[in-house]
Amino acid sequence: MFNPSVRHFDEWIKIYSVNKELIIRSSSEAVDFALLKDGKLIELHKEEEKSNFQVGDIFIAKIRKPVAGLNAAFVHVGHDKDAFLHYHDLGPNLASQLKFIKLVSAGKIKDFSLKNFQFEKEIDKDGTITDILSSNQSILVQVVKEPISTKGPRISSELSLAGRFIVLVPFSDRVSISQKIESKEEKDRLKRLVHSIKPKGFGVIVRTVAEGKKVAELDKDLQNLLSRWTAMCKKLPTAHHPSKILGELNRASSILRDVFNDTFSGIHIDEEELYNETKDYLQEIAPSKQSIVKYYQSNDTPIFEKYNIERQIKTSFGKTVSMAKGAYLIIEHTEALHVIDVNSGNRSNKATNQEDTAMEVNMIAAAEIARQLRLRDMGGIIVVDFIDLSNPENRKVLYDFLKEEMSDDKAKHKILPPSKFGLVQITRQRVRPEVNIKTREEDPNNDKGEIEAPILIIDRIVSDLERITKTHPNVVLNVHPFVGAYLTKGFPSIRSKWFFERKKWVKIIPRDAYTYLEYHFFDTKGNVIKD
Repeated sequence: MFNPSVRHFDEWIKIYSVNKELIIRSSSEAVDFALLKDGKLIELHKEEEKSNFQVGDIFIAKIRKPVAGLNAAFVHVGHDKDAFLHYHDLGPNLASQLKFIKLVSAGKIKDFSLKNFQFEKEIDKDGTITDILSSNQSILVQVVKEPISTKGPRISSELSLAGRFIVLVPFSDRVSISQKIESKEEKDRLKRLVHSIKPKGFGVIVRTVAEGKKVAELDKDLQNLLSRWTAMCKKLPTAHHPSKILGELNRASSILRDVFNDTFSGIHIDEEELYNETKDYLQEIAPSKQSIVKYYQSNDTPIFEKYNIERQIKTSFGKTVSMAKGAYLIIEHTEALHVIDVNSGNRSNKATNQEDTAMEVNMIAAAEIARQLRLRDMGGIIVVDFIDLSNPENRKVLYDFLKEEMSDDKAKHKILPPSKFGLVQITRQRVRPEVNIKTREEDPNNDKGEIEAPILIIDRIVSDLERITKTHPNVVLNVHPFVGAYLTKGFPSIRSKWFFERKKWVKIIPRDAYTYLEYHFFDTKGNVIKD
């Protein structure tokens, strides 16, 4: 019987152990990155060769037009659509930055350390953009949101250079510590260390992974970032306006920089040059882990198939997402928001305690929803319709578990507690286009129609088999002939694997009259199994 107590909540956390792998697939057009957690796909990224606007890129740009009504400016950064720069994204020391750009571009400043640079007065936080910026003015900006749909990039003139342990903020003097570091003693220690090495004119944000690190490691990271800043400044006098003057690390390195930790057990790459780059970068940030980088070579099996990623992509991006114990999610995308509906399947019909069943399905769903948000990079407002819970304590446990599951999500997000009707509202920031993968294929019964990919149907059948064979050891499965062939052909076939693992044989009968998605289970007497 499911017991929704704090003790059980801790047990649920332990179910999802942390063993991460990064699988990188390279082709002539793009590089795909799949982040696995205990073999399960949790993030999927694509870096295209033509992509010129990544989050973190810094441009020397031109103000196209300040608009007083929006209190923002449209900025020419070289994209088809002008970038959008709001007054609140200017940063308090914009005047100092504008003065610095002017002097460096004219060749009047050769020392880029800012230690001898005279700062200007901070701008008014409630000011007007037309008082600060004018058309054709040059400005340094950083991409904070990639171009999405018909919109140009979202930018900020408050620059930051992200490293492994710290983030360097030019034209600032502030030191702040990640809120995820809970120990006050550790926060004080890190603040003391950073103040002892921080150069004048630069602020520092200490990242979560800096917890427990020594001053030498922080200083090495700081010097690397200062070198990048200097290299960028050297380009200013001859840079075309607009143009990129500092690119973000390649996506492999930026992912490692942001998510890499001791729980990583493997990084597998199928392209030699990228393999060498990644190994060199890991040598810098974690020399003891360099050996986990492996070069994947195989003429027979592509790397994404080897690690079961292709299958997971097809089964994870559809409108319907299957989960354990017969439960599933329905994910709908509307113009204004995303809606996720949690369904228990047919399990609840036989439950002796409806509340316990609802709680168990909700907990399974919470873990899958946290994964889906990261996997699809869903942004904006997300409304989740969990199965109703009458016990307030259960709603609290579910809420805490969802927050814990989303704690690894780098995107800024906020979760509201569940209402008495089971609705949970989530806001999540998206800085890149949402990952949207087509999971439907041509219908073999209708040349103008589409159906879900065979793998999705197979997964549902296997999920139902898992449940039904607990009460019916011998079952007969009736399916469309195409699906029947998919289950029985080859060695070992899906049916054979099921037999070897469960020691239960399933008789499969093809039915020409069935539609492609139709299937039914029968017992040995020919009665339909409805549960």
